[in-house]
Amino acid sequence: MTVPGADCTNERYVCRIDWDVRRFDELDSTNRYLIDEARKGAPEGVVAVADRQTAGRGRLDRTWEAPAGSALLVSVLLRPPLLPTHVHSTTMTAAVAACDACEGVAGFRPELKWPNDIVVGDRKLAGLLAEAELKGDDVDAVVVGMGFNVNWEKPPSGLEEIAIAASEVAGRPVDREALLEQFLDRFEEHYSALVEPGGWRGTLLNYRRSSSTLGKDVRVELPDDTFTGRAVEVTGEGHLLVKTPAGEVRRVPAGDVVHLRPA
Repeated sequence: MTVPGADCTNERYVCRIDWDVRRFDELDSTNRYLIDEARKGAPEGVVAVADRQTAGRGRLDRTWEAPAGSALLVSVLLRPPLLPTHVHSTTMTAAVAACDACEGVAGFRPELKWPNDIVVGDRKLAGLLAEAELKGDDVDAVVVGMGFNVNWEKPPSGLEEIAIAASEVAGRPVDREALLEQFLDRFEEHYSALVEPGGWRGTLLNYRRSSSTLGKDVRVELPDDTFTGRAVEVTGEGHLLVKTPAGEVRRVPAGDVVHLRPA
């Protein structure tokens, strides 16, 4: 039973994750695998890691492709005591944990581009996707997936200007296993704070601190509209607030955002 207006459904929830890491040479999708496992009753803490995905998906069902062994393709199964309106906080938690892990292992800290990309400058280092399973009005399970470009000699053809790998920034090969270990360690730490009553506020603060979008002039591309303005805030619901040149503050629940270069 959830409490209307609350962000956490169980004040006595204690987060102690015993990670169960399951490794695969190939999966169609690590997210899809864990969603199936969640429906079978798998507990919180199951992790799926694949060297290659044949049907990896990102936001809006876009595909995620990477040469075999070049990326950290990982999904985690959670059973958080959160309301559906705060499921996005799990993505924010994973994004901040990934930035922490990258800083610790690769020696540089990337930034977060709203809504769910990890970037270095204008180039994408990683993408995240959270998918929730509901029982009535309650969150039964959340699967958070990430594709993180770790090592490649050069970007895949056609992605040279829009994608980047950690090794390219670090100037050396990056240990994928160490990155996974650090990611899970940092994720558990941030997730433990998230599931405390009101914990999403700290998650949001950490996300804002790492944001590359806030304060930038942006173009927002929606299915039925496109407009420009300055990104001024990310709300507790994960929405982006954009102030237009006319002074109107528009709320963007979802959409594509392009960072505009200064004139």
